Amino acid sequence: MDRILLTNDDGVDSPALVPFARALGSLGDVTVVVPDRERSWIGKAISRIGEVETAHIHRDGVPVTTCTGYPADATQIGVHAVADAMPELVVSGINLGINHGTAFMLSSGTVGAAMEGWIAGLPAIAFSTGVHVDAYATWREYIHTAAAAQEWESLAATCAGTLSDLWRSGLLQVADVVSVNLPFDATPETPRRVTRIARVRYGRLFEPVAPHRYRHAFSDLIIDDDLDGTDIGAFDNHAVSVTPIRMPETIEVSDAMRRQIERSG
Repeated sequence: MDRILLTNDDGVDSPALVPFARALGSLGDVTVVVPDRERSWIGKAISRIGEVETAHIHRDGVPVTTCTGYPADATQIGVHAVADAMPELVVSGINLGINHGTAFMLSSGTVGAAMEGWIAGLPAIAFSTGVHVDAYATWREYIHTAAAAQEWESLAATCAGTLSDLWRSGLLQVADVVSVNLPFDATPETPRRVTRIARVRYGRLFEPVAPHRYRHAFSDLIIDDDLDGTDIGAFDNHAVSVTPIRMPETIEVSDAMRRQIERSG
């Protein structure tokens, strides 16, 4: 791969951005286009109303284009406006939090930015990292500290190595989008598993804080699946999950169901 577009949903201040951009530089020329602030839980939203503004800055010597829109906007602008030539690959991440299971994957701005790459006709991959829920709050604070910088560099190199292997395998050329979830302490020796998406849901997302006012307050996932062979199952076993996604697909219905539904015009 010669030309890579890198984006994310955690914005220009993500501690993963610069290490990942530098690590990807060993694989090709990297163009970085990201939101100018955190845009998590936004899915594949596109700015339909109003203008999206861009700015060109440097972070620790890495050229970055920021945009006022959403992650999918950043992909669109990166593919069609900013890059000198059409990218060969869209890379999204490394997300600050795991995006496994249907509930998170459908909500994720990181995965949404990769989906927009697929819509543009390009191979696309999303990388996410995290720890288990009971340690998440402490971890989320730690990853923004100077003490975590070396760990980000190590994880970014692991992600770049994983990407190189997946590119050579041909998976990125046959999947519409690939979602990779890694434990934060993953190394090149961490086991990898090709997985399917676990079918999970979440319940109430908002709690009342005042009359007619609510705030986001995620609780637990509701699991509707046997986790064996899934992305969540891999993470629970401290493995890297590699989940190839085909989008979107229909399901087959029975002849009896079809007769009940269809009618002649």
